[in-house]
Amino acid sequence: MAETIWVYAEISDDRITTTSLEMLAKASEAGTAEAILLGPAPDDAVQTLAKHGASKIYHSADAIYRNYLTLPAAETVVNLIQKHAPAVMLFASSYAGRDLVANLSARLDCGAITDVGDFQLKDGSVEATIPALGASYQNTSTLVSSGTKLLIVRPKSFEPKVNEQAVAVEEVPAASDEGLRKVHMKERVVVKREGPSLEGAKVVISGGRGLKGEEQFAILKELADVLGGAVGASRAAVDAGWVPYAMQIGQTGKTVKPDIYFAVGISGAVQHLSGMKTSKFIITINKDPEAPIFQYSDFGVVGDLFKIVPQLIEELKKRKGA
Repeated sequence: MAETIWVYAEISDDRITTTSLEMLAKASEAGTAEAILLGPAPDDAVQTLAKHGASKIYHSADAIYRNYLTLPAAETVVNLIQKHAPAVMLFASSYAGRDLVANLSARLDCGAITDVGDFQLKDGSVEATIPALGASYQNTSTLVSSGTKLLIVRPKSFEPKVNEQAVAVEEVPAASDEGLRKVHMKERVVVKREGPSLEGAKVVISGGRGLKGEEQFAILKELADVLGGAVGASRAAVDAGWVPYAMQIGQTGKTVKPDIYFAVGISGAVQHLSGMKTSKFIITINKDPEAPIFQYSDFGVVGDLFKIVPQLIEELKKRKGA
């Protein structure tokens, strides 16, 4: 009999997150996939989860899960785990996922594995693969404790797949204890975004320290507009205050997996590589021929980015007839 694997489904921009759908694909492959969906969600959320492999969904639309952080969700999930005892539960490596797993791990005294790139059920336990040093090495880790195994999964570890299931929905009572309302969301600030999101973009143009300033990111934006892509940045550019954190790619930022990744003025520190190394095709523009990122590039140009990028834009526009 297939083991039951749960996925904690998250909502962002009024839709189920891509990482949630990626985890469902893996859960369906490894066992019987089920999902937990807590808080207000779009009308098609249940159908979306079923379409991507969930055969059962534990659901509550109560706003407490949106307005009060971690504690109400942790209370509900603990009760569900204790009642149904799934073999494995998967969480995205997001702020919500990490906070929730830390709470659950302590309450269930079960430990957890973070930064998971893959896993398999083996001999009644779970063996997780964890990329290290920018995915240059793969380590394995196993939870030996009994009970449900908690895994925090890296974005882009799996490909979402359509695997539509007949779905059963079980409504669960919302957490009501006043003691769970200690941490309240006071305000949400939405950063306006132009063009595709970094996570879903097929083309990403990313800039680093070599751009020398905030204003120089304009040429990357122009290149992104021509290619229909999104602009990202290394941590060095974010730490310098040139661009917002929402654009950061790397170990402490976003993980992307585009068809084409442009690394412009980026040296290729391990932390950055961990967020983009699985891109299908990597193009690097850097004046330093010894920059580490060239080792991971499919095509590299050694030269002045301030000359090369405008020439590239001009040539692309010419070919498009713009």
